[in-house]
Amino acid sequence: MIALILILVLLVLMIAASVYAVRQKDLLYAVIATGIISLILSILFYLLQAPDVALTEAAIGVALTTIIFVITIRNTERMEVENDKKNNTKSAAK
Repeated sequence: MIALILILVLLVLMIAASVYAVRQKDLLYAVIATGIISLILSILFYLLQAPDVALTEAAIGVALTTIIFVITIRNTERMEVENDKKNNTKSAAK
C-alpha cells in the first residue's frame, strides 16, 4: 500500500515537472526540469523491480543528457542578449 502511494506521488511530481519543462521559457530551467523527470523515472523503474533499466536511465537520462544540454546552452548566446545588442546598435546609429 505504501509503495502504491509512493508511486502515485512520484507520477504526480513527474507530470508537474513535465508541465513545468514545457511551459518554461528559460532553456536552462527546462533542462533541469527534464533532468528531474529522468530522476523520478529512474526511481519509478527501481520501484517497479527493474534495477537495470533504472541504472541506465540514471546514467544516461539524468547525468549524460543533462550535462550535454547544459554545456550546449552555456556555449550559445542567450536570445535576450542578442536582442539587446541589436537594440543598442540601432539606437547608436540614430
